[in-house]
Amino acid sequence: MPDFPSMPEELLATQPIGPRLGIAVLRRVLEAHGAWLERRPGGRRASLSGVVLAEAALDKINLERADLKAANFIDASMSGANLSGASLHFADLSNATLIEADLSHAELVDAKLDYALLGGANCSEARFLRVSLRGANLRDAHLLEASMENCDFARAVLHQAQLLQAKAFDCNFAEAELEEANLYHSVFRHCKLSGISAAGSNWVTAMVQNCEFRRADLNSARFDRADLRQSSFWKADLSNCSFQNTRVNGVDLEGANLTGARFHEAATMSASFRGADLRAAQGLTPTQLGQALTDRDTILPDGSHGPFLRGSGANRPCRI
Repeated sequence: MPDFPSMPEELLATQPIGPRLGIAVLRRVLEAHGAWLERRPGGRRASLSGVVLAEAALDKINLERADLKAANFIDASMSGANLSGASLHFADLSNATLIEADLSHAELVDAKLDYALLGGANCSEARFLRVSLRGANLRDAHLLEASMENCDFARAVLHQAQLLQAKAFDCNFAEAELEEANLYHSVFRHCKLSGISAAGSNWVTAMVQNCEFRRADLNSARFDRADLRQSSFWKADLSNCSFQNTRVNGVDLEGANLTGARFHEAATMSASFRGADLRAAQGLTPTQLGQALTDRDTILPDGSHGPFLRGSGANRPCRI
């Protein structure tokens, strides 16, 4: 239970937190909730539905499995808070500080976390449905096996975030920062990732279908054994990326920077390399290039201009 260090003791019983609720009442709610979690007599699950806790000092508060529907935590300080398994339907945590908070298994439906600080937070196996996280900072956050649907992560910071086996459907990550993020074996479908910064990110064995990466910076990212079918990387920076054993069938790579990329054993049927820069790209065979789409604006692995012609030897990488 937090000790509310920012509030003078004489205000504890009178400070308004929400409709007909003061800090002293909140203390009793938390005590009963702790007893409920431990299955002690007198225990009762915390229900703070609709309660206003904006700007409150709630660091390390324990609201595990609590009912927090429509609660207002705007600008609240909740670092190290335990919200594991909590119900946060329609809750507003905009601008809240949730550094290293535990939101594992939490239910976030129609919730708001715009510009929230979630660095190092544990969101593993949490459910995000129609949640807004615009500009939120999730640096080093853990979203292992998290489920995200119709969520807005536009301009969110996800540096080195862990999204292993996470699932994202119809989500907006436009201009988000995903440098060195780990998306191993994740599933992304119909997501917008235009303009993301994701250099060094790991998408190994991921299923990324019908997603948009227009003008994304994915320098040195790894897509080995991933399924990228029907996704668009139009004018994306994919230099030094690894696409070994990757399915790029029907992928739009028009105008992309693919210098130094590796394509060993990749499936390239109907992949568009029109206008792409493939200089020094490795592992592309005549068959792979013949199955893909190239044009006179394509720069082939040997540095010559396309379209690729069988027997030309243009698949052999030059040095740059």
